[in-house]
Amino acid sequence: MQNKAVVVTGAGGGIGAALARRFAAEGAKVVVNDIDAGKAKTIADEIGGIAIPGDASAIVEEARDALNGTVDIYCANAGLASGGTEAADEQVWARAWDVNVMAHVRAAHALIPAWLERGEGRFVSTVSAAGLLTMVGAAPYSVTKHGAYAFAEWLSLTYRHRGIKVHAICPQGVRTDMLTAAGSAGDLVLAPTAIEPEAVAEALIQGMDEDRFLILPHPEVAEYYRVRAAEPDRWLAGMNHLQQKWEGGTK
Repeated sequence: MQNKAVVVTGAGGGIGAALARRFAAEGAKVVVNDIDAGKAKTIADEIGGIAIPGDASAIVEEARDALNGTVDIYCANAGLASGGTEAADEQVWARAWDVNVMAHVRAAHALIPAWLERGEGRFVSTVSAAGLLTMVGAAPYSVTKHGAYAFAEWLSLTYRHRGIKVHAICPQGVRTDMLTAAGSAGDLVLAPTAIEPEAVAEALIQGMDEDRFLILPHPEVAEYYRVRAAEPDRWLAGMNHLQQKWEGGTK
């Protein structure tokens, strides 16, 4: 990581801030992005990085200029935890799609030509275990995180032979403001096994060292994912049991 040029979106707190701190500790030059300019500046000042506030979808060129023309590692970490069912307002669905999926697509579109020319580059997608499994009470979040994971897979299978490495981070509960905002569903499903953001950053660094695509800070997610694939009805029945338990607790 020494002197690598790194961009972390949504880095004003939570997982993003932990990633920014860890990359800086490893010797990287880090651009800290957040929609909240004050939070971005606070983290950038702390780690000796560069604050670039604003919409994560539109900062690649500015970040590249700030990093002397090169981005080695791009962490598409900014995310939106949208709850609700199929009845959620279409604006909620659209916003979740834009932040959780299309921001990744736009960043990749801006980054990949230069990476292909150089023959190297890393794209890190913070997906969540919801992208592998699902999340009760949060249809827009679950569906768009599935989309984020699918896009990361597509990038990896399309460009790995040309030097582009992709990593998808899929944690369950992490002790951040997003977990707090998940309310009773988060308390039921995520809080019991929640980890600190620094543990996610550590898992990513280890996964990058091993060139692994799928990064699971909660190792048990691998077994859940296997059951989901091999025994979908059993898995859905188990999730429906959680749904019923959640509904009972919210009445």
